Amino acid sequence: MKRKIPYPNIKYYTFAKEKDFLLESGEYFGPITVAYETFGTLNENKDNAIFVIHALTGDTHVTGDYDPDNTTPGWWDTLVGKNKAIDTEKYFIICANYFGGCMGTTSPSSIDPETGKEYGLKFPMFTVTDMVKVQKELIDYLGIKKLKCIIGGSLGGMLTLEWNVLYPDMMENSIIIAAAHKTSPQIIAFYEVGRNAILSDPNFNNGDYYNGNFPERGLAIARMVAHITYLSKGAIESKFGRDIKRDILETDQMYGIFGPMFQVESYLRYQGRKFVSRFDANSYLYLTKAMDMYDMTRGKNRLNDIVAKFKSRILIVTFTSDWHFSPQESWEIVKALMNEDKEVTYVNIDSPYGHDAFLLKNEELEKVIKSFLSNHKDNDKEEA
Repeated sequence: MKRKIPYPNIKYYTFAKEKDFLLESGEYFGPITVAYETFGTLNENKDNAIFVIHALTGDTHVTGDYDPDNTTPGWWDTLVGKNKAIDTEKYFIICANYFGGCMGTTSPSSIDPETGKEYGLKFPMFTVTDMVKVQKELIDYLGIKKLKCIIGGSLGGMLTLEWNVLYPDMMENSIIIAAAHKTSPQIIAFYEVGRNAILSDPNFNNGDYYNGNFPERGLAIARMVAHITYLSKGAIESKFGRDIKRDILETDQMYGIFGPMFQVESYLRYQGRKFVSRFDANSYLYLTKAMDMYDMTRGKNRLNDIVAKFKSRILIVTFTSDWHFSPQESWEIVKALMNEDKEVTYVNIDSPYGHDAFLLKNEELEKVIKSFLSNHKDNDKEEA
């Protein structure tokens, strides 16, 4: 099953054509193509660019405001677009698909030029550091010396942190939303169950399934398991409770008596089916593993020592009911930044929607981001 890239404004940049991109593993890889979209206009000084980093299974289409028929919603239409908190009339917005993702950037589903077949599990293992270095290649290609801001949520927030580790001079501002400096053992456990569901699917075929039957059931189960971590207990209670499906007494053709009885079961299976239609199982394996492996301290450094090198002005946002990346985990980063006298703003937003809250419409989040960007240091120049 091939992923379709329907976005009219998508662009591509290819580099490392000589297979000379050095991965953190020590392996050289290439060529690498990056799929990306831009929204708004880059000014003459090239100093109004904001790099938006999507979450685990996102893509380049952060806003639908520039679609010819406005038929494809952007995944962050609530925040990014014309006259919105991240204003595309004022800023030049860049959003790129991850290295290893399946929405146009080189990944396990891409064709290996040496074999003429999809890479599959022959694709090299990569890390968050590698993903950021690929993004840096794109920003350099666009001729941008310094980003006005870099912003990301969840895994995107981890990449935003890693940008500050690797390239502290590359951004004036950083916004990290619903993220942590490392993945907790509990979340690693959930993703491991999901990966095992994919690997155990009879159609997985050791990752070589592109010309045969797709491992749909395994990927759907993986998504169901992960989706539970994106919700809060309160959100599930209020949205579904113990409501029974109206047709519970009818025969379920696929599952028989073990078909979905409760509304929450039906919802999770719907999310699984929907996900299978747009994502690649191999990409899911690689990206979740990269997320699990990430530790900004590299497992041996003090968090204070790492953030001491940060130079950007930082906003960290959390949500009270998020247990995927809890407020306490982000607070560790905030404390380390304060200990090193860094300029950091922390906001913990009261929301019942769990980890998914950063993707939903939230007026408080919109106001916080808009205020943070508008109170930039450059405004001081007008007073001089």
